[in-house]
Amino acid sequence: MATGFMPAIIALCLLLAARPAAAQDIALIGIIGDRAAVIAIDGGDPKTIKVGDTWRGISVVSIDKAKDEATFEIKGQRRVIQRGAHHRSASARPFTGRQSAILSADSRGHFVAEGSVNGAHMRMLVDTGATAVALPAADAQRLGLDYRKGQRVSMQTANGTAPAYVITLERVKVGDIEIYGVQAVVVEGGLHIALLGMSFLNRVEMRREGEFMTLNRLF
Repeated sequence: MATGFMPAIIALCLLLAARPAAAQDIALIGIIGDRAAVIAIDGGDPKTIKVGDTWRGISVVSIDKAKDEATFEIKGQRRVIQRGAHHRSASARPFTGRQSAILSADSRGHFVAEGSVNGAHMRMLVDTGATAVALPAADAQRLGLDYRKGQRVSMQTANGTAPAYVITLERVKVGDIEIYGVQAVVVEGGLHIALLGMSFLNRVEMRREGEFMTLNRLF
């Protein structure tokens, strides 16, 4: 039996070795001048990597502070990732980890997410005081939303009261977290950046550790 058992073990090991590695989700959490990048892999703890260094097969090639982005070498290919954005490495097996996103605070202590609305890029300020996702009218127009068909309401902004319209967004995505059917308001005047409000945030668990915030999808 031993002579038949050992070849079976060897064959199993070769089969496992030949299986493709799981995909890596790489998030650029922050940059430190032009010297280092702070990244998280698959929603794990943030790791600081200096330019020229390599960690878990990911090398930091360069950092462009003006553009708020870094260039990495991942599996022999160079990728440019903006701060707050994610890169998913290719794999034959889908990533099955918990949907999450890691955000970093800006110089004023605000958390800004580089996400998307209905598939289009959107920069959003995390605002737990906003009951819903809020979009400036200019962003809504860029997305092609016919928002004036929504219910008209009034919103209090820094510049006073402004007309707004309640609509439902098809989907809002931040990191790996993609929520469908998200209530939103489109504000005409007084709002200069989109707000990631509670109609999205009440679907996630929020955990802050220093200058980093982790979002984990609840349902």
